Amino acid sequence: MIRFDGVTRRFASGFVAMDDVSFLIERGEMVFVTGHSGAGKSTLLKLIAAIDKPTRGTVFALNNPISRLSSGQIPSYRQQLGLVFQDHRLLFDRSVYENVALPLIVAGFRQADIAKKVAVALERVGLGAKARAWPITLSGGEQQRVGIARATVLRPTILLADEPTGNLDPDLSAEIMQLFVDYHQQGSTVVVASHDLFLVRKLEKRVLVLDHGKLIDDFRPTQSIAKELAESGEELPHDG
Repeated sequence: MIRFDGVTRRFASGFVAMDDVSFLIERGEMVFVTGHSGAGKSTLLKLIAAIDKPTRGTVFALNNPISRLSSGQIPSYRQQLGLVFQDHRLLFDRSVYENVALPLIVAGFRQADIAKKVAVALERVGLGAKARAWPITLSGGEQQRVGIARATVLRPTILLADEPTGNLDPDLSAEIMQLFVDYHQQGSTVVVASHDLFLVRKLEKRVLVLDHGKLIDDFRPTQSIAKELAESGEELPHDG
């Protein structure tokens, strides 16, 4: 689904945001990307979204070398993605309904279909009654839910989120993160950049750890459990 082959991103200033990174994310996986501020988390997501291109190496997604896509091919590719940002990036001069409808309008859906899809997207994030509200009247958690509804209204194959709980309290953070788990369970490949290590560990998903642009760990909870059981002399549970 997503593959980095020796990916490096070096800026003109000389700063290396990503340094020879390689990994594979399978279709339907949910993966967290963690690391200190400036470790390369946002750069990794931008490379997947074709917002940025590597200086060296190749980024693959949906069986295509997306780092080689032309500017004319990128919009079609991005229609298969959902992007969620820490700062929501809502349009405050438009209603909640209008914000969520934007990707559908750009994709050329009919008005009747737009209305149905927006209603479903808002219900899934618990904001069915807020369609006509203005974003400024919503809490931070509700605004983030609108951003998630907008990102998922097209039922994306890949859902990317950059610090989606960075501005929220622990209880709201847990609720928002559960939404991403739900989308993962419904078939989307989900990649979430987060510095909330407590919440990441609690969800027991695969974790890519970055440090100064390098991939220093690829942690899989099931592997950790297997190691602990092996050391204790027990066996992993199995069917039958």
